[in-house]
Amino acid sequence: MSQVNAVGRRKSSVARVFMKPGTGQITINKRDHKNYFTVPHLLNEVLAPLQTTETEGKYDIHINVRGGGIKGQAEAIRLGIARALVEVDAEMKPPLKAKGMMTRDSRKVERKKPGLRKARKREQYSKR
Repeated sequence: MSQVNAVGRRKSSVARVFMKPGTGQITINKRDHKNYFTVPHLLNEVLAPLQTTETEGKYDIHINVRGGGIKGQAEAIRLGIARALVEVDAEMKPPLKAKGMMTRDSRKVERKKPGLRKARKREQYSKR
């Protein structure tokens, strides 16, 4: 195995994950993952597939992520890492699938409709 590529998406974020055997270094957009995600629960979200499969420190992971906010990017990266791990070893799929990390969350923001304040919020109704 030289290098494995995988793609993860969430909302409007797209993460391209490049994984190869190494020392456990994770870079996101040419920055260390701890500097990119300063919020602890988002950092845990990114590392969840590696913790679930007990492969922390076994792979060097380089990630390019674009679009969306920080939460959507974290979830896109999580899906990309999970897909890359399954491509390396198919036996990692059942524990990842059991924790819901192999499913792409396809929910997106609903568009704003004309005559409304937001997608569904209306003006307050006045009877008189």
